[in-house]
Formats: sequence, C-alpha cells, structure tokens
Amino acid sequence: MGILYDDVVIIRQSDKESDPTVITVNCPDKTGLGCDLCRIILFFGLSIVRGDVSTDGKWCYLIFWVIGKSTTRWNLLEKRLIGACPSCSSASGIYYYRSELQPPKPPDVFLLKFCCYDRKGLLHDVTGVLCELELTIEKVKVSTTPDGKVMDLFFITDTRELLHTKKRQDDTYDNLKAVLEDTLVSFEIEMVGPEIAACMLASSFLPSAITEDMFDLELSDELPSGILTSESVSISMDNLLSPAHTLVQLVCQNHKGLLYDIMRTLKDYNIQISYGRFSTKPRRNCEIDLFIMQADGKKIVDPSKQKAMSSRLRMELLRPLRVAVVSRGPDVELLVANPVELSGKGRPHVFYDITLALRMLDICIFSAEIGRHMIGDREWEVYRVLLDEGDGLSIPRNKIEEGVWKKLMGWE
Repeated sequence: MGILYDDVVIIRQSDKESDPTVITVNCPDKTGLGCDLCRIILFFGLSIVRGDVSTDGKWCYLIFWVIGKSTTRWNLLEKRLIGACPSCSSASGIYYYRSELQPPKPPDVFLLKFCCYDRKGLLHDVTGVLCELELTIEKVKVSTTPDGKVMDLFFITDTRELLHTKKRQDDTYDNLKAVLEDTLVSFEIEMVGPEIAACMLASSFLPSAITEDMFDLELSDELPSGILTSESVSISMDNLLSPAHTLVQLVCQNHKGLLYDIMRTLKDYNIQISYGRFSTKPRRNCEIDLFIMQADGKKIVDPSKQKAMSSRLRMELLRPLRVAVVSRGPDVELLVANPVELSGKGRPHVFYDITLALRMLDICIFSAEIGRHMIGDREWEVYRVLLDEGDGLSIPRNKIEEGVWKKLMGWE
C-alpha cells in the first residue's frame, strides 16, 4: 500500500501574512530525516515556530509551522523537501518506499571566477545571488588588488545539478551582471576534476592559538564571561515515563536554525526520534519534548552516554557557532566557525549572514576564505574574513563580534 506522490509534502500557505504556513511531510522514515528537512527549511530562510514529529520506525509524519517571506518560492521548497525524503518508485501512479541501496554520488564542483571593481557590500550582493540560484559555496577566496579590483574565486556545487549546461551558466552570468552592472570585468565558470577539487578545497593552515581560543570550551560546564553564547539551557532526561523511550526535555532561547541544531546533533549520535514536539514561547523561549531511542531500539540508560549527549546538546544550543575577531599580524580578522554534520553538510547561508552583518556595520572586506578543518574529533567549517581597516576600525572588536553573532542567531 503506497501513498500518492503529491501527498508526500503538502504546504498550506496562510491567508494572513502574520500567520504561519503549515508544512506536512508524510513518508517512509529514516534516521536523520528531521535534520535534513530542517536544513532545507533553514536554507530557504524560514523560521520554524512550532513542530510535531511522530514515527513508528518505518513511516513518519512531520508537521512544521513556519514563518516565511513574501519572496519564498514555495513550489521549489516543496520539490526540495520531497527530494530529501526516502526514495519512492512508481507503479500505476502509486508510489511506495524503496530503500537506498547506494550512497548518493558526490556533486560536481565548479570554479566560478570573475573580476570586478570593488565597492561596499559587493561580496554580500554576490553571495545573495548565488544563494538565490541554489549554488552552494564550498570554498571562496576573495582578494583586493591595489588598483581597486577584486578577484573572486568561488568553488561551488549546484543543487539543481545543471551548472554544466550553457543555459545554467548564462543564467548565473545574467544574475551576477544585474548586480555588478558595469563593474564586472571578466567572468568564467568551469568544472574542476576530483583531483583538482580535492586539492583546491583543502583547508589552509589554522593557527593553534585560534583553535585554542575558539574550540577548547566545547564540553566545559562553565563558560567565562565575554564568550558569545545564548542564554541558559535546561536539559533533562527521563526513562520512567515511557516503557520504550528516553524522554529528553529542553528549555532554551530560540535562535535561527534551533531545531536544525538539535536534529543534526541527534543525527550524528545515530539517535531516532519516535515522537517530538517543539514550540516557541514569549521572549524567544522554546520548549522541546523528544521521545528517543538508540539505533538498536533501546533506551539510553548508560549514564556516560546520557552525560555525553546532554553535554553536546547543551553546547550546541549555547554556542551553535563560534565568532571571534583576532589579530592577524598587523591586520584584523573575523573568524566564524560552525560544526559540520557527519554526512559532510554544513550550515546553510552562514557566509551570507556574515557579509550582511558587516555591511550593516559599514565594514568593508579586504579578503575572505572558507575552509574545513578537523579540530579534535570534529570537522568545522571556518570562515576567515580579513577586514579592510582603511584609516583604522572605528568600531570596537567586541561590537563587531556581537553584531555578527546576532545576525547569525537571527536576533537582528
């Protein structure tokens, strides 16, 4: 017995702009599906204000109440959500579950290279165009020349898997040209081979002082003052209320991608959610109840496992990203880091929010670089932005950190 393909994802838009849109997903279950769906919703710039998840281990039913924008492309969102669900096969118009036999093929990597004249907000505008085109930035190297030109190297992948076609490349050029106008000097897109991609995407050196300052507090019980964090997080676990599940209750401050941060953490621990409820409260507070079990179908009764997962959840909610402004010789560098899922996916639109925050602070970017680094037992996506001081930065470093942090957290 299957379900109609059109019933896998249903989006009911609200009549009033202030009311949430309801997204319903009804499909076969898999560990980490909630994380994948939340990541797509975050990619489209939507905020989840309420959520319900239930599954019997084979089939799941998820409902998300989201607040969107007038420009949200709901049809495209529906298509992306369907694509994240376990595969379906057709039989006389009826679609049924087909298990994944092979891991997905890694996407092709393309080098987008262009040169243009510099101006304030340039990098943010370019990043916005790439996000709208569903081109994912894997790595970027941007540098400013003495004559006022900017050389941009973007290593990108295409969500639509069409960047090898001339039409898709022409669309990319047209959209960039519309933003850059007469400042665009040259433009080129080419596919890079796997060997070159691996070499080009290799992370540059990350000084040990940076890793110590930004990452040594991951599992600490106490965080010193001055560290950018969310407000206090309450986490409790109970094995008595349900005969088959461990109940996890979380109370915390809301931020952009909160449900994604919870789901990706549980996905990395290979934890299955049988039932969950998420709701936002006044003053940016959230309450989350999750009935979970391990991959073997058992409760989490080992105290060490409970402590490890509770500690990781607490840190992911307190500090889902790391932000710091440091000295790089005589220059000033902004560093932002976010953890990468074990599947290799990073948080969407981080670079977009960074460039937007700097634009709002009226700070120019001299150069930028994205790289991935193994720090401890985890992979991190690290954004390094060299700030253009001009006659000297008039904004204190802590104000820059705070401005970027609030934009990333969705508080501005």
